Amino acid sequence: MIHPLRFFSLLIAAASVMLASGAQAQLTIEIIGGGGTTIPIAIVPFAGEANYPYPLTEIVTADLNRSGLFRLVDPTGVNPRPARAEDVRVGDWTARGADAVVVGSATPQSDGRVEVRFFLVDAVKATQLAGLSYVVTPSQFRATAHQIADVIYEKLTGDRGVFSTRIAYITKQGSRYQLLVADADGYNPQVIVTSNEPLLSPSWSPDGTRIAYVSLENRKPVIYIQSLTTGKRQLLANFRGSNSAPNWAPDGRRLAVTLSFEGGSHVFLINADGSGAQRLMSSPGIDTEANFSPDGRSILFTSDRGGSPQIYRFTLASGTVERMTFEGNYNVSPRHLPDGKGFVFVRRDGGRFNLAIEDFATRQVQVLTQGELDESPSIAPNGKLILYAAETGGRGILAAVSSDGRVKQRLTAAASDVREPAWGPLTK
Repeated sequence: MIHPLRFFSLLIAAASVMLASGAQAQLTIEIIGGGGTTIPIAIVPFAGEANYPYPLTEIVTADLNRSGLFRLVDPTGVNPRPARAEDVRVGDWTARGADAVVVGSATPQSDGRVEVRFFLVDAVKATQLAGLSYVVTPSQFRATAHQIADVIYEKLTGDRGVFSTRIAYITKQGSRYQLLVADADGYNPQVIVTSNEPLLSPSWSPDGTRIAYVSLENRKPVIYIQSLTTGKRQLLANFRGSNSAPNWAPDGRRLAVTLSFEGGSHVFLINADGSGAQRLMSSPGIDTEANFSPDGRSILFTSDRGGSPQIYRFTLASGTVERMTFEGNYNVSPRHLPDGKGFVFVRRDGGRFNLAIEDFATRQVQVLTQGELDESPSIAPNGKLILYAAETGGRGILAAVSSDGRVKQRLTAAASDVREPAWGPLTK
């Protein structure tokens, strides 16, 4: 049997290998692998945007390029430069191989705000696919550009865009640990929590207003909830022994946590105010890393009840437990896909720790990554990208891979180690 703190030690191992570093920097995203079939699209610089500090088209272009699903067609040399859908001469763009064209404008208003308009044109069918207007302040340009990219992504792929979402992650600089929240493209990092002891396992509430996390500031693992709107911190679980691995239920009213105060490590449900801790299962082994299904009816979790760490599913209504992984002797950290059709997890194979994905219906498993130590998966709310912790040169970084394994990215912060990613929910 595994030592009672074995699984928890896996959670803190990432933090323990982080290097000392200098000042905090935002994440830089590097594309290291593209997708298969891509949509050729031209994004024409918006009329009037040069008068403002945030280049709308540059941000939209970076968003779409980072998805791995688009091929950017150079708009240079097209005159006159179109700014409205009716200005687009589709022949100019199909001749360059573009299937879609984005045009727009930024027009100052009398109150100091700016009207940002954009149009998405299907150059092949010569039809307008989208046309929207936003009246914003210049400081809102970056958020507006992400919204525009989300609309384009959804119109052309049929899936929700996640460019307007946020991510949380943990860094270590010297003896200082920080929990940060940033835009999905790594910009605008905000420090949420700072501690001289390890911070672990951030988990977003379904409405994106709170983050549950584990802190060792009291020399033992304790779970807190941090409000992003009020800045207030709430104690969730400080029972005797270890309190770890928080995961929110889809209704936002409860969390699944791992507690050891009854002996061993077991999964409990606890109300979001810290009351009503209720143990879910009885097992002689260690149960941990619970993850709610999108419909809230079941929980995936890691357990060594069969002799080696494997992934199981617990159905709340019936109390039944079903083993989900059978290949290999080490499978941990399950995360449901947002559509409920499968899950991502970490598997050990030949001494390497890699991300894999399993389909519930077919039980087929596909390995997605090839690093030495890939862990802590967190899935984008549209299910298309998986953020995870990795290592390069002994340094902790974040990386991302698409759910089909084709698109790959590397996210780094200058002179700092980054771990424990958590992708926030879709914006309302």
